[in-house]
Amino acid sequence: MIADQQATLFAADGVRISASHFAASDNNAARAFVVVHGFTGGWRQKRVQKVVIRLREFGGVVALDMRGHGRSGGTSTLGMDEVHDVAAAVSWARDLGYQRVVSVGFSMGGSVVVREAALHRESNANVDAVVSVSGTAFWYYRGTPVMRLVHRMVGSKSGRAAMRAQGVRIGSAPWPTPAPIAPVEAAARLGKIPLLVVHGTVDRYFPVEHAHALYRAALSGGSTQSEEWIIDGFGHAELAITLQTIDEIGQWAVKHCQGEHHQLRVDSL
Repeated sequence: MIADQQATLFAADGVRISASHFAASDNNAARAFVVVHGFTGGWRQKRVQKVVIRLREFGGVVALDMRGHGRSGGTSTLGMDEVHDVAAAVSWARDLGYQRVVSVGFSMGGSVVVREAALHRESNANVDAVVSVSGTAFWYYRGTPVMRLVHRMVGSKSGRAAMRAQGVRIGSAPWPTPAPIAPVEAAARLGKIPLLVVHGTVDRYFPVEHAHALYRAALSGGSTQSEEWIIDGFGHAELAITLQTIDEIGQWAVKHCQGEHHQLRVDSL
């Protein structure tokens, strides 16, 4: 899939970010989706392109490679500084003329979009709604075998070298103390920005407790239009998401941008 525009953006801390713009299928939408991939992803990957192609039915799409991924510069900080990357993409969407912007993040990207929305509520990088798919609520989560493996990989020099061979550059600098605001804390600071939390019952990375925590935090902070979709049989992030669910996300965003609130049917526990 060929982008209508490609751009090199610069995050607030100077990191170079590779981004793309795909016009809406009807080429006349006032809304845009900023699609944020998960760990090891990138906007050129087929699993991400699947999401981009489908969301074009509901608006324009801006997609990016977060730092340390794809053709962007810098090194991955595993969700801490990536908020600057998303903010740059949201600002570009505004510069392109889109009146409404909805950020849609997957896995690590799902935590980043929640944090970005909370931290940039009063800036040019503000969004009208947020969608977190398969996102984590808590830092340093090691409660599943796959996440324990991920932590071992990113925490060792040999593991980071192996990840670099797969195209992901991970920084070795430790996080500051105290740690940056966690996704669940950010969800509580969204104010009235609606948050849609989408999670699967067979997610091998993060159990549904993460989704519950994000949703409850958003409600407690005043985001009364937030919704939680727990989908039976859904696995993890872009690779597992169905076209039907992407369509429902697009429909949810369109309704929000029109100032309407509705509840879609999903398979829930």
